[in-house]
Amino acid sequence: MAAKNKLAGIIDLSLELNQVKDLDILLDRILTEARAIVNADAGSIYIREHDRLKFNYTQNDTLLDALPPGKKLIFSSFSIPFNERSIAGYAAENGEILNISDVYELPDNSPYTFSPDFDKMSRYRTQSMLTIPLTTRRGNVIGVLQLINAKDRKGRIVNFLKSVEPHLVHFANIAANAIERANMTRSMILRTIEMARLRDPKETGTHVQRVASYSVAIYEIWAMQRGITDSDVERDKDILKISSMLHDVGKVAIPDTILKKPDKLNDREFEAMKSHTWMGAQLFADTFSEFDEASSIIAISHHERWDGSGYPGYVDPMNGKPIIGFELSPGKARGRKGEEIPPFGRIVAIADVYDALSSSRSYKAAWDEDRILETMRSESGSHFDPEMIEAFFYSLDVIQNVKERIPEDTED
Repeated sequence: MAAKNKLAGIIDLSLELNQVKDLDILLDRILTEARAIVNADAGSIYIREHDRLKFNYTQNDTLLDALPPGKKLIFSSFSIPFNERSIAGYAAENGEILNISDVYELPDNSPYTFSPDFDKMSRYRTQSMLTIPLTTRRGNVIGVLQLINAKDRKGRIVNFLKSVEPHLVHFANIAANAIERANMTRSMILRTIEMARLRDPKETGTHVQRVASYSVAIYEIWAMQRGITDSDVERDKDILKISSMLHDVGKVAIPDTILKKPDKLNDREFEAMKSHTWMGAQLFADTFSEFDEASSIIAISHHERWDGSGYPGYVDPMNGKPIIGFELSPGKARGRKGEEIPPFGRIVAIADVYDALSSSRSYKAAWDEDRILETMRSESGSHFDPEMIEAFFYSLDVIQNVKERIPEDTED
């Protein structure tokens, strides 16, 4: 009966996983749910990139419990060859599940080895390990799910039961197909960004991925401080991650003479550039989902300022004209201020400015970190929501880690 209940639970999870659109949010959810099935203390996910496995995500309750509330584990991305020499590589290469009772006690004739580097660095002790290939319905291995240190009811490290293996294989197959779908969604968005890049060299795939990841990091802390429920946070993270990548998509409507000008824009040109906000919102006027709605909100509001001096203000996204009753002067709309600006717009404003100041462009060099942080702090209450700036600084270690893992395009 317990096995039937577990299988039914996994089927229910498959429906939930297929609702998640963003790849990173999905990987986090997959790892969380897989660990819950077998009560694993830690785990990692590797995603296949050509002939290598990239270490994409990790969780570790023991190490996380040692951190202050709201803090996350910081990890470095790396990749290993897609071959049999590592445990993950062997599972991927052969399409086999590996259930190891103690990775430090592998037999001398084992075809794979365990690297203790992470354990030494973190002072963690990996013992039992369950490694499952992520195989799609077409039979393609697209990655590896690795679960570490099963725990019994008293919190003691034990072996992973053989009886859970069929359930984990079934879950891994479901997860693999969800990952494949999320990869397709991300690829379509990045192709859209690449199309925009043909018009605007500054609008790069790495820029939008960083802004999206920064935004989620800020939102998680702000939401925790606001007491927003975990279920709402999980839903909002997915929506925010996808929609924030499209914050500047309206720039495709800006003339090349302005968009590609290497020098500072004059007043007339800057006024034209401002229209990318409501033109971006216009692209999502036919709202079919929460993602369309959020994309429209972020596009039109991410240049608003907390003190009301931003743009475009209260305008009709279909024509850019001031909404009746919100004119500041003839033909000019009043800016949104304070909490009139939607939360997602306030968050992306912070993430976008931080990345812009951190990045080199044809007309400027990247600022040094101290100067950036001093500027961000000084803009609290004028440009930025004071609460969200505090969330930005609290999550700064995660944000700086993202900046290291998603570097600038070399041609940017």
